[in-house]
Amino acid sequence: MTTFRRRVAEWRLPYLRQVVIGVPQWFPKAIIFDSPQEATMAFPHLQQPSFLLASLKADSINKPFAQRCQDLVKVIEDFPAKELHTIFPWLVESIFGSLDGILIGWNLRCLQGRMNPVEYNIAMEFLDPGGPMMKLVYKLQAEDYKFDFPVSYLPGPVKASIQERVLPDSPLYHNKVQFPPTGGLGLNLALNPFEYYIFFFALSLITQKPLPVSLHVRTSDCAYFILVDRYLSWFLPTEGSVPPPLSSSPGGTSPSPAPRTPAMPFASYGLHHTSLLKRHISHQTSVNADPASHEIWRSETLLQVFVEMWLHHYSLEMYQKMQSPHAKESFTPTEEHVLVVRLLLKHLHAFANSLKPEQASPSTHSHATSPLEEFKRAAVPRFVQQKLYLFLQHCFGHWPLDASFRAVLEMWLSYLQPWRYAPEKQAQSSDSQPRCVSEKWAPFVQENLLMYTKLFVGFLNRALRTDLVSPKNALMVFRVAKVFAQPNLAEMIQKGEQLFLEPELVIPHRQHRLFTAPTVTGSFLSPWPPAVTDASFKVKSHVYGLEGQDCKYTPMFGPEVRTLVLRLAQLITQAKQTAKSISDQCVESPAGHSFLSWLGFSPTDPNGLYPANDLDEMGQDSIRKTDEYLEKALEYLRQIFRLSEAQLAQLTFALGTTQDENGKKQLPDCIVGDDGLILTPLGRYQVKDSCHQGTSPGHTTCSQPSFASVNRFSGLLAKKCFLNCLHNLGF
Repeated sequence: MTTFRRRVAEWRLPYLRQVVIGVPQWFPKAIIFDSPQEATMAFPHLQQPSFLLASLKADSINKPFAQRCQDLVKVIEDFPAKELHTIFPWLVESIFGSLDGILIGWNLRCLQGRMNPVEYNIAMEFLDPGGPMMKLVYKLQAEDYKFDFPVSYLPGPVKASIQERVLPDSPLYHNKVQFPPTGGLGLNLALNPFEYYIFFFALSLITQKPLPVSLHVRTSDCAYFILVDRYLSWFLPTEGSVPPPLSSSPGGTSPSPAPRTPAMPFASYGLHHTSLLKRHISHQTSVNADPASHEIWRSETLLQVFVEMWLHHYSLEMYQKMQSPHAKESFTPTEEHVLVVRLLLKHLHAFANSLKPEQASPSTHSHATSPLEEFKRAAVPRFVQQKLYLFLQHCFGHWPLDASFRAVLEMWLSYLQPWRYAPEKQAQSSDSQPRCVSEKWAPFVQENLLMYTKLFVGFLNRALRTDLVSPKNALMVFRVAKVFAQPNLAEMIQKGEQLFLEPELVIPHRQHRLFTAPTVTGSFLSPWPPAVTDASFKVKSHVYGLEGQDCKYTPMFGPEVRTLVLRLAQLITQAKQTAKSISDQCVESPAGHSFLSWLGFSPTDPNGLYPANDLDEMGQDSIRKTDEYLEKALEYLRQIFRLSEAQLAQLTFALGTTQDENGKKQLPDCIVGDDGLILTPLGRYQVKDSCHQGTSPGHTTCSQPSFASVNRFSGLLAKKCFLNCLHNLGF
């Protein structure tokens, strides 16, 4: 063996690693190489694919974050795709964490610029849509590599469908399902590099453990949230076109590779696919897509992956089963998850509303229209609407009755108001009156009727079960009432209901048609269908598509919902009186003792099961806010449902609260003890009598309250019961 070869054999792995990752200063001057390719040519045994991966794994333990990223940039730049494809799955997992949630990767959901500016800036630059990581993706994309993604980590309905050998409705999964070899375990999707990267990125929001409450991380400041925004702005641009893929070699941009599975032709975008397509997986037939659509396949893939991973956790069948009170709750989204979905919806409205006026109408479609413009028109109704509706239905029915519901509420309200994200925003009127909703939005309202009406009823049912004395809960009622009270919106919703309830005999030429979308095999290959001008048919298709053919629709402006609105108005009036009573008690109580603290409620309950009303934390200012929110909400409800002043006046009279000679509402009979107020025997009777007489709307009846616990003001359930009783007495 020559001296040179002997020296090579004596080197340890760290020295060899420097050859592979292109850092030559570790070597003697006599054997410095100009590139990793030259090094691997000199040492054929270093060409083993696993060697680069092993060296990078070792670096991930031994080197600081900044140095690792610098090395990765050089590796991506210098190494060929043949060697890079072996490190790609590991690198993606090391960044976004493992699918089982054990490895957290770079922890992008907690990484903030103000807390860790150096690491934050490095990560954002590396993962930017124009950065090194995406360059690696395109480098591998050009070589037609595929990567296995386990079906077991897909959202529940998708996983169940594939496991039952039924092809999901989204074209995202077509021609990707891989059957395991004989004796193999599990099904996989064969994804191209771009799909694999976006799958992991989107799922990291779901698979990673929820952030600890004590961490106090603001979602909108975190690297993950900001990356979502950057990816949306890059791949779903509101101005211009999607930037071409980055060049994988010096000298210019590389051509955009065609997607590994044929893109869905836009001729099918005008149609709603309303149910799982009962096609066996073995029949994954190819579809001849319009070649022009290849220029935006990344945009289409990004949107489909985001929608599938973030929203498609409930199917229509699952939603119908969840209506049962005995149904076991399935996937539960977090507040962070909801905030990211809201970001997606806001951007999609801006994306769809960036259509040029001459291209916004279906009647103007022609072959001259670009695929991106067609995609803008179809993105929300084709990909988002059904899955978002089921997602919101689940949140409205299962989210805890606390202030965290505000995130769900604002997500819903953002979707209901696409005009807020239109480029031709109307200026606010000088008298601060809400601006009128233009009639141009009537088709959107009608084709999203259930989003407005059924979810409004769902919110009513929640509001009737919450403590409206809390400023945070009062604010939510105010927000919903304010949005629905925008001039002309209620009229458009009512018109949509009239179209849906229109007798079928009015359109006999359509009676033979089911209110569902055509099958994929028909719509994918057919030319652009003629525009359906029948507004009634459109609304019926929307409702039956989301709720099923046998749905029972309860009109928002019908007598049943009006009764709920009147109950809410009564509860609002009662909450206003309760807040005033608490305010009076706060004024009369000694300094440093608020009313609720006299009752033994601490703002920070050690068990966290029933924290004190936030009135106790904010004092008089909070009471003022509660009164202001509720007063305006009551006025908005009066406008929406055309309630008369006489009806609202009757609500106050109907409360029947007892007052003393000074006009103040009376507390149950109490005495002041060392630990606060203590109920007397008469006070116990008053509370018990109130419980047995029934409760006001939205409160749980107290059948057997523990008066000993109430006297000691210990036991959180007793406290909750006692507060309910106070509400029943008018406090």
